[in-house]
Amino acid sequence: MNFRDETPFDRTGVVRGDDAIKRYTGRPDSLVHLLRASVERDRDATAVVEVGGASLTYGELWDRAAGVAGGLRATGVGRGDRAAILLPNGTDWVLAFWGIQLAGAVAVPVNIRFKEAEIDYVLDDSGAAYGFRPGEPLPDGDPLVTDGLGPDDLAAIFYTSGTTGFPKGAMTSHANFLANSENAIRCIGVDRAEGPSLATLVNVPLFHVTGCNSQLIVLTELAGRTFVLTDALDLEGFLRTVSEHGIQMLTSVPAIYHALTRHPLFAEADLSHVRWVSYGGAPIAASMVHRIMEAFPQARVGNGFGLTETSSLTSFLPHEEAAEHADSVGFAMPVVDLAIDRPDTDTGVGELLVRGQNVVQGYWNKPDATANTFVDSWLHTGDLGRIDEPGRLYIVDRAKDMINRGGENVYSIEVESALIGAPGVGEVAVVPVPDEMMGEKVGAVIVPAGDELDVPAIVDHVRERIADFKVPQYVAVRREPLPRNPGGKVLKKQLREETEWGAPLR
Repeated sequence: MNFRDETPFDRTGVVRGDDAIKRYTGRPDSLVHLLRASVERDRDATAVVEVGGASLTYGELWDRAAGVAGGLRATGVGRGDRAAILLPNGTDWVLAFWGIQLAGAVAVPVNIRFKEAEIDYVLDDSGAAYGFRPGEPLPDGDPLVTDGLGPDDLAAIFYTSGTTGFPKGAMTSHANFLANSENAIRCIGVDRAEGPSLATLVNVPLFHVTGCNSQLIVLTELAGRTFVLTDALDLEGFLRTVSEHGIQMLTSVPAIYHALTRHPLFAEADLSHVRWVSYGGAPIAASMVHRIMEAFPQARVGNGFGLTETSSLTSFLPHEEAAEHADSVGFAMPVVDLAIDRPDTDTGVGELLVRGQNVVQGYWNKPDATANTFVDSWLHTGDLGRIDEPGRLYIVDRAKDMINRGGENVYSIEVESALIGAPGVGEVAVVPVPDEMMGEKVGAVIVPAGDELDVPAIVDHVRERIADFKVPQYVAVRREPLPRNPGGKVLKKQLREETEWGAPLR
């Protein structure tokens, strides 16, 4: 197995250890040290703003989080104990997270969109000693700061919002968090000196690694301002916040940008401050990338790809590559090695393996799943991908989502990418439809962008772009949004169960 580590990003201070894993040198020992450095830089600077609600300076964030830590200790939460956060986006979520860190405990961000049984499972599996819940005051006590934390200490357990079965808890160390933060800073090309003048808008859930690890933690390290939108679908609030507060950094899923650029107030919004626009979590059409570039003409646009198991970012497609290589998820992070396991001799497609300082320690309470997924320092992602000669990564499917049509492999992401650029298509998901003769055929579920949808025209559009055997034989039109997990990935098992296919197109 040959690994690839080509990257256009800054590799200064990256060393490969005796265990073959690359690491950054000179990083803080823990998240506590990271936060303290920003507080010492300027206690009075704004740290967090809940859109339409409270705001905190860095000094207030530190002092109040220390009080939360003291309150946790008074309830019996000790170092290494787990504390669950069952709160919506907002300053209380941020205070809970940092309070847990200052207490030396382990944060368990809970997907509040989970069903009750799933939430109960997370609380039971993690052994949470405390739960932050809506409507309850944050714990408060004598200020407490745990200074002795190290890079390998456990900082959080993020439960994967997987598409099948109960979620697994990805054990995320302080080093994992700090590696991802450095990855994000380097891939978007931020000048650290201007960090305090920067602001980001978080409209994805903080219980997800994109919102927490790649936005909240990154801006905290830069001593910048994090604006938190409590309602991800409040597009008017999104545009108003960007305009009124001079937001420079945006990160969201393609569906949000699709909706934003079509919003009636979009043309009136002042977007001149926006300098970085990142997207990820779902396939994106080249036409949508071009639309984003036109909508944010002052911004550097890029595609980020990652997993809960990689603490967020694995690769990033920089602005210079975004238009021409929109179907790629970019180059490896500076401390990441990529490999393709057992690549197909014709296509080069195989399972994506990832190795790096950002790869988590394993799954909480799941020794068998850990042993099967984390093998000889390599994370077996379950994603099918290929890497081209310059080092660009292309994700072609999840291994379990690949459609086997009479012996021909059809990668759903390739078909989705062809469909998403067709006129009238808002959202799309491609799934297998059982077939007695072929085993599986290609089915597409389409959510229209407007009132009308010309299905034959869409199929013709796709047929011009991909091989005939990949063209959907079944198309179902759905008026409600596709079911998704908080990371933006479609819940395909649920979608297959909900969809009535009717007769095939041919």
